[in-house]
Amino acid sequence: MSQAPAKGRQVIQGTYVSGGCPVEYRFSHARSGNRHLMVVFANLFAPDDYGWATGILDNLRSNILWIRDRFDGGNTYYLCKDMDFAVERSVIGLISKVMTSLGLTPGDVTLWGSSKGGSAALHFGLRYGFRNIVASVPQLRIGTFVRDVYPQTGRHLLGESMPEDNVALLDSVLPGLLESGANRDAHIYLVSSPQDEQYADQVEPFLGLLRRYPNFNFILSESPFISDHGKVTQRNAPLLLGIAYLLVEGIAPRIGLTGHGYEEPDADKAQIDAFLKSTSVVRDQFAPPVVTVPAADGELPPTGVHFAGRAPGGVRVSIWENGTYLASAPVAADGGWAWHRDTPWSTGPHLVRLFAVDADGRQSGRTDVRFTVSGNAAVRPDALAVNVPTGAASTGH
Repeated sequence: MSQAPAKGRQVIQGTYVSGGCPVEYRFSHARSGNRHLMVVFANLFAPDDYGWATGILDNLRSNILWIRDRFDGGNTYYLCKDMDFAVERSVIGLISKVMTSLGLTPGDVTLWGSSKGGSAALHFGLRYGFRNIVASVPQLRIGTFVRDVYPQTGRHLLGESMPEDNVALLDSVLPGLLESGANRDAHIYLVSSPQDEQYADQVEPFLGLLRRYPNFNFILSESPFISDHGKVTQRNAPLLLGIAYLLVEGIAPRIGLTGHGYEEPDADKAQIDAFLKSTSVVRDQFAPPVVTVPAADGELPPTGVHFAGRAPGGVRVSIWENGTYLASAPVAADGGWAWHRDTPWSTGPHLVRLFAVDADGRQSGRTDVRFTVSGNAAVRPDALAVNVPTGAASTGH
């Protein structure tokens, strides 16, 4: 087991070897005790055969299990190699082991994927009874698709000669599950588009079967920015993530059958531009506050650190550190302001950000002050003196 880099959250990388085929995976623990597992399947062109693994899912609070689709050097739709379904048995073994090790049930799991990964999410979700399935532009006639569009993958799944019986068998996998009503209570979220060249053959013929599911949700995306199969998921990523954020919190939204994507990229903006031009107000530039104390990049003691300077045009100076509000210092009539902190500063480097606010609530540009607090630093008179311009007000926090 090794640590793999990720954007914003720690990822553990490993291989599950208890099934008939070794399954490579990446796993990231939930945040804030969230009791949910997101299982992510990859599309055909996913980097390193891991889908949605570029950091886009980092803010989800759930556990995340990414499963690699690379078995004996090729993609398998997480199903079979040379029609040997040991791949599928190994993949469900991994999912089940992770789920039970977390103390979860199939009702606490979302299966997620696009294109090939969407097909896998549908297959494993329907066959093995998981609560949530999110599939963007899946292929439902897998055998025909890989034979005709990606023959290299087809030979890996179907056998070197891709016999018609094998094609028909793989074509029947997903439609057969739908016809049987497998996992009828599943919450299914499917995104597709008529601009997807695969839609007419791979999705539309099966919408009738999908509509039999009481919790089936279908989003038909007709955006003019979609030109082909690959653009559908890309255009709908914010929408898909919105669904994911709800599902991992135990909320299954009811969307029903709907459509979206009626943008007008070439819309005439003349009227709104004319309105904005006639009503907009041009103001003089509002300068950021000037800090005269403390000196930049100084070494300061934990207590007795004062801030002072000028902010002409402002009525107050707002003071922040690391996104946390510290104080608001009033600005005197002559533009002077000052502030000192009553509580000690922590030792180490500090970056304090300030901006001025005028009487109309406008904010100035930002001013950054960097300094280091050392418990052993001597109190330097030049660092602690408050050279407040005449009339400046001072405030503590």
